Amino acid sequence: MAMIFVGGSRDIVDLPNPVVERIASIVAAEHGVLVGDAPGADTEVQALLGGHGYEHVGVFCASDQPRNNLGDWAVYTVPPPQGAHGFAIQAQKDREMVRRADYGLMIWNGTSPGTILNVLRLAMAEKPCVTYDVGNGLVTTTRDVADWQTMLSCADPEIWDVLAKRMTPDERLAMTPG
Repeated sequence: MAMIFVGGSRDIVDLPNPVVERIASIVAAEHGVLVGDAPGADTEVQALLGGHGYEHVGVFCASDQPRNNLGDWAVYTVPPPQGAHGFAIQAQKDREMVRRADYGLMIWNGTSPGTILNVLRLAMAEKPCVTYDVGNGLVTTTRDVADWQTMLSCADPEIWDVLAKRMTPDERLAMTPG
């Protein structure tokens, strides 16, 4: 059973039809799904999986109780590093999902730094990721950091500044040419 990290932007409240179809394929193939507990795309994915009555789901959270667990699935708590605040509270949980995943499926609004950093983390681990950029109507598959950089070549240049502030030293190092 392949493990698929499914995530996305918090402001996405309707999953596009291709994502719904892709998740139906994941369910039909009985792959495991790793999903976060955030409102938005995570919760929409949970609702869809719950509607299928799907059981092979793990919900990852950064606190003792998930913010959302619509299917009463297994919960995996990944505490943030001591002193973490803001986005860094959720980043450790996301890194753990990347570590456990074989593949990624991300639903991106075209601007969310958290989602696109998860695509980078998957690319750094050379784990394929299909990204639905609902903001720009694009579907991209990344397999490595070069693919990720190509995908972001169409993004708003301001995203690079936001990403730089959120990246770990290892993530920044992955961005520098060989």
